[in-house]
Amino acid sequence: MKHPVVAIVQARMDASRLPNKMMLWLNGLPVIEWVFRRVAMAKKIDQIVFALPDTNTNDVLAQYLVGIGAVVFRDSETDVLGRCYRAARFHNTGTVVRVCADNPLIAASEIDRLVKFFEENDYDYAYNHIPRNNRYPDGLGAEITHFAVLDLIDKEAYEPAHREHMFNYIWDNPRNFHIGTCDPLDESIARQSLKLDLDTPEDYEWFLGLQIKPDMSAREIVSAALSYPRSVKK
Repeated sequence: MKHPVVAIVQARMDASRLPNKMMLWLNGLPVIEWVFRRVAMAKKIDQIVFALPDTNTNDVLAQYLVGIGAVVFRDSETDVLGRCYRAARFHNTGTVVRVCADNPLIAASEIDRLVKFFEENDYDYAYNHIPRNNRYPDGLGAEITHFAVLDLIDKEAYEPAHREHMFNYIWDNPRNFHIGTCDPLDESIARQSLKLDLDTPEDYEWFLGLQIKPDMSAREIVSAALSYPRSVKK
C-alpha cells in the first residue's frame, strides 16, 4: 500500500505582528482559503491537513476550514514540531510537504516541482520556499521530507527552538541530513529578491494592492507582484 503525500499546513490566529491574519480578507476570500485553494491545485498532493493549535482563539479558524471542506488536526500550540508530526502520523503519511499559511500565494506548480525533485533524488529533506541556494522567491514553494525523517526529528529534538518549527532541527544539524533544493523551471519566476510572505501590517497593505486571483499561476503571481513594488503606497 502506497502511503500518501500529505501537505501539512501550519496555521494559527495568534501571530503577534499581525493578529488574526488567517481570517483577514484578501481580494474576496480569507487568507486561509487562499492557501487551501492554491495548495489543492497541486497534482502531486494526495491530501491537505491543516495543523492548528488546540486553543480557543483558533476555534474560529478551525470552524471556517471545516466549513469549506478542509481537514483539520488540532494539537499543541507551542510544540509545533509535535503538532505537525502527530498530524502526519494520524493520516498515515509517507511523504510530508510542509506548507506555511503565511504564504497565501504559494504555487501548486512549485509544490509539484518540489515533490518531483524529491522523488527523483535521495534527499532527507528538500525545499523551495525560500531563496537559499536557489533562485526562488520567498513564499512560492514548500518543504518536504519522508515521514521516517520527521519521526526521527520528533524523537531527537528537545530544545524549545527545535520544537517551535517543524524543521529547525535539520537546519541546525545539516551534517546529519542530506538536504537538497532546486531552481524554478520557469525563468520568469526566478526572482530571489521577491518576498511573498504575509507577516506584518505593511505586508498586508501591500497584498491588498495586488491584482491577484486565487487561481493564478506562479508566473501570473510574480508578474502581479513585480507590477506593484513594495515601495508603492495606496
